[in-house]
Amino acid sequence: MRTEYARDGLDEAAAGDDPLALFERWLLDAVNAEMHEPNAMALATASPDGRPSVRIVLLKGLDDRGLVFFTGYESRKGLELTANPRAAATMLWHPLQRQVRVEGSVSILDAEESDAYFGSRPRGSQIGAVASPQSKVIASRAVLEARIKEVEQVFDGHDVHRPPVWGGYRVALESVEFWQGRENRLHDRLRYVRRGHGWVRDRLAP
Repeated sequence: MRTEYARDGLDEAAAGDDPLALFERWLLDAVNAEMHEPNAMALATASPDGRPSVRIVLLKGLDDRGLVFFTGYESRKGLELTANPRAAATMLWHPLQRQVRVEGSVSILDAEESDAYFGSRPRGSQIGAVASPQSKVIASRAVLEARIKEVEQVFDGHDVHRPPVWGGYRVALESVEFWQGRENRLHDRLRYVRRGHGWVRDRLAP
């Protein structure tokens, strides 16, 4: 189960001084490579006593303010982010032998942004967000399906409104690390750390 990495390299000249620009280029490369869900990212949170948890979410926005994803505020990650508003995220594009890691503080999107995204979702996904008590224990699949039917009846003939317990979060770009696989496990790692209005870039040993 060993794979050799020898596709590309990453030097400081190619990376540039702006991690957001490089992030956007790499994400576009993953999209153009027609990878399955190139916007999938592992999101790690932690409870107040330091107990970590990680799951895959979908990146839904990227700009100089950070990474955006959506979920239930009362889900496990939502509750952990309320108590400990910091997170780490990793995006892995294995066919391109690339990885990006982000660490930063987390904030809740304003209601207008969450409403706009919720309104763009397929109706079935909207119904699911209203019906599902995300991360809570349920007795069976039948309970969830019955709840979905109830919600469908409530909104029959009407637009589905975003539930108040569901919305978006933004992970600030405080530290961004780019990883490019290289031969003999001598990978390229460039880390950008925000300093004031700019960035400090370092090369890390693999």
